[in-house]
Amino acid sequence: MKFAAFALVAAALTAGSAVAAERVTDVDFLKANRCKGLATSITGVVDPASLDSFIKAERGARAAYIAERASEEFAKAKKEGRSADRKERLTAELAGPCQAYMGGASSMAKQ
Repeated sequence: MKFAAFALVAAALTAGSAVAAERVTDVDFLKANRCKGLATSITGVVDPASLDSFIKAERGARAAYIAERASEEFAKAKKEGRSADRKERLTAELAGPCQAYMGGASSMAKQ
């Protein structure tokens, strides 16, 4: 009987941690906003609309200061993307790390 109770507790803890892992962190949310800023400045690498769907899905539960910081990241990256001397590095960033935010929140949680 004790073993069955222990097994139920262990299963509940495992299920709880799986749900917690699906939440996207604030850092990832900020990175996604940076990627969207780069994508609006550097055309042809990533579609900003697909990043926008990820951001909209994750925006709801964020604190106001995180949403404000995300807007700042977007504007800063958009300005940085216009710089011709950084274009190669920023294009590589869009083609690499930014791809994690392309499929929506559920695909990000799986990574």
